[in-house]
Parts: sequence; structure tokens; C-alpha cells
Amino acid sequence: MNNNFNTVEEVKQWRNFRFNNQDYDLSHLNAHWAEYLDDKDKNNPIPYKFIVTYGLHCFTKESNELSSDESQLLMYHAPNESRQFSFERYEFSKQLPSIIKSLSEKTTLVCHAGYRNFATVKVLNSNDIEVDYFVVFRVFKETKKLRLHTISAYPKHEGIGKVRKVGFFIIAKNLLNNRKLPS
Repeated sequence: MNNNFNTVEEVKQWRNFRFNNQDYDLSHLNAHWAEYLDDKDKNNPIPYKFIVTYGLHCFTKESNELSSDESQLLMYHAPNESRQFSFERYEFSKQLPSIIKSLSEKTTLVCHAGYRNFATVKVLNSNDIEVDYFVVFRVFKETKKLRLHTISAYPKHEGIGKVRKVGFFIIAKNLLNNRKLPS
């Protein structure tokens, strides 16, 4: 598969974050392809190939609890925005590529997140304990290619609340065929 992401208008390669002489590798959030195969019709499976990108909010968090000095030490500068690096979000972000690749699986919940965004919730943390993890993403076409951009991802400590489920293949099929996305 061609990995040419020159037309993608998001960060394609994240630079590492350095804090207290330790590097925090962000290469797991670099742009990549994800392919989903809708094989409901065994005689006519439909492949959907998405360019996947991740936003700054997947590993940073605005914090008013930090002093000015602490805030500056934790500041991560991206091309369009700067925010404080979040160690908690960073640890969770390591799961994002596998979460995104699993969007079409029956065990992954995809729901509406408002503003034409979708989200997945209820994932396992590093201790195999189910937690509410809100992964907000948007799908769209960019230069005739399917795109999936993860806007933000964070653990929801107060719970997700009621969600309205939507099938990932319904989203992908509508996007591919220039139809209105589920709302």
C-alpha cells in the first residue's frame, strides 16, 4: 500500500516529547493506513482503506492546576496549537492504533459524539480492566481518499452516559458513496 501522505492536512509524523531527560515516543501516532473489510456478503466483500491521523489532544491536556513554570516545562508545540503534555493520555494513546483498527469489529462500540463526530468507548487499560475511554474521530474524504482523523482521546472518569450506537461499516459505506453520514 502506498504510504504517500503528502496531501494530508494534519501532522503526519509527531516528534517525541522530552521531559526530565526522558523521551516519550509518539511515533505510534504517526499517519498510517487502516483497512477494514466488510465481508457480510461473502461473495462480494467490500474493502475500505482510510488514511488515519491523530490530533494533539490525544496526548495533551489543558490544565489550570499547574504553575506557570510547570506548564511551560510540559508544553508540547504542534504546528497549530500548544498544550501541556499529559502522561495519562500519553499512556492511553499507545492503544489508539489498535483501537482504530478494531472499529469495524462487533466488540468495539462506535457511537455518536456530536458535531458529526463519532467515538468509541469501553476499552481495556494496561491491567486488562475495562475503562471508559472516549476516542473522538471524524471521517471525511480528502483528495478522493477516505480519511479518519482522531480529534481527541481521553479516559472519562465520570462515565460516558447514554450513547447511540452506529455501525462503522454504515459510516464507511455512506462516506464512500457520498451519502449523508449517520447523525
